[in-house]
Amino acid sequence: MIRLEKFDKGDYPLLINSIKDARELMQFAGPEFIFPLTEEQIKQSLSDKNRIAFSIVNVSNDSVIGHCEICFKDSFANLGRILIMDQALRGKGIGTQIVTLLLEFIIKNSEEKNVELNVFDFNSSAIKCYQKIGFVIHPDKKFVREMHNETWIALNMRLNLDNWIRKD
Repeated sequence: MIRLEKFDKGDYPLLINSIKDARELMQFAGPEFIFPLTEEQIKQSLSDKNRIAFSIVNVSNDSVIGHCEICFKDSFANLGRILIMDQALRGKGIGTQIVTLLLEFIIKNSEEKNVELNVFDFNSSAIKCYQKIGFVIHPDKKFVREMHNETWIALNMRLNLDNWIRKD
């Protein structure tokens, strides 16, 4: 079980240290940041009044195990920067819990009904997680990113909260 807590300056070092290289940073945050991630970059990003950042906390021992954000813009609530820091914890259903908590936060704190996120097409486990929750790929919206002589395709996925049924 997890809970979301407000991400604050004290959490910056843990997030920075969890990103090991430029590829991980691109997968985590897209092109906004430049490796190595710095406190100044985080501070600048979080200065956006439409962005809310959370630490993901393991309730059994109160340890921070991840990071996630919501950004409200363009008539959508955008989920992003979802990261489970310890690779040993990935593939255990935590991603589903994170996204569910983010959707519940949106329902309780916003009038927004449209939610979207972007995910790289090679991240099949994340895509399956999002589809399990009810997100569908929006075929007309993709982003191309260049990473070390590779072309990465980011898929856009959407969910309308009026149609969302929580599955525990």
